[in-house]
Amino acid sequence: MKKISSGKVREIYEVDEDKLLLVVSDRISAFDYILPSMVPNKGKILNQISKFWFDYIKDIIPNHVISTDIEDFPEEFQTPEFEGRSMLVKKLKMIPVECIIRGYITGSGWKSYKENGTVCGIKLPEGLQESQTLPEPIFTPTTKASEGHDENISFDEVCNLIGKDLAEKLRSKAIEIYKTCAEYALTKGVIIADTKFEFGLDESGNLVIGDEVLTPDSSRFWPADDYEVGRSQKSFDKQYIRDWIKSTGYDPESGTPIPNDVIDTTSKKYIEAYEILTGKKF
Repeated sequence: MKKISSGKVREIYEVDEDKLLLVVSDRISAFDYILPSMVPNKGKILNQISKFWFDYIKDIIPNHVISTDIEDFPEEFQTPEFEGRSMLVKKLKMIPVECIIRGYITGSGWKSYKENGTVCGIKLPEGLQESQTLPEPIFTPTTKASEGHDENISFDEVCNLIGKDLAEKLRSKAIEIYKTCAEYALTKGVIIADTKFEFGLDESGNLVIGDEVLTPDSSRFWPADDYEVGRSQKSFDKQYIRDWIKSTGYDPESGTPIPNDVIDTTSKKYIEAYEILTGKKF
């Protein structure tokens, strides 16, 4: 198979002219750097959580999944190393916009709000506190950078980039998916504070969701029973390793291995997120 992409976490192989195989590694990135230590089982967790959500939202929007069954893969991928962490998918014409939906004010959004009362140029009500739920989820798109940092762009810029009709459909679908899944997650005791989606167009021009959906890599998951407005929250996602990096001054470019206890805790958080949201044991 021809490998056509090797990202921070995923390897993408071209199966034929209309199919790809996505393989999710155990690599972890933070602050746009791939860290030198692997997180055991992370790739399988990301793959299985995405599969769960793709199934859950299939009545809202079609997805790119053909199969996650290894027996349906090309013969060279029918080995244990690809089991559970791979997905055969339809090739899409990917839209060059990352669709970020924020339901709560946290992270860079909170920092921006404190400075000027806005998040990505969107004016928000006065008097919000850290981690507070927003009156309505907001759409804060970014560019899809092949290298370096993604950059925030306005909705008008998205319209200029891909056309107003498609931009409005992207925003509408992304918010609908977020609301539907956040409502479900709350029944499991998990707050989805924010997330990002990626969409593409199929051969007929239909909007299709691809990449990953509501994983601990692409979302902030907070335990609802510990939630408290006015402070940062505990999480079931890679925020733990980001916080460790910031608190210790670790240099992501150094190549220094991350301590085993930090990696083990990160792995447990990913597994916990999977088990709580899907109701299945890993």
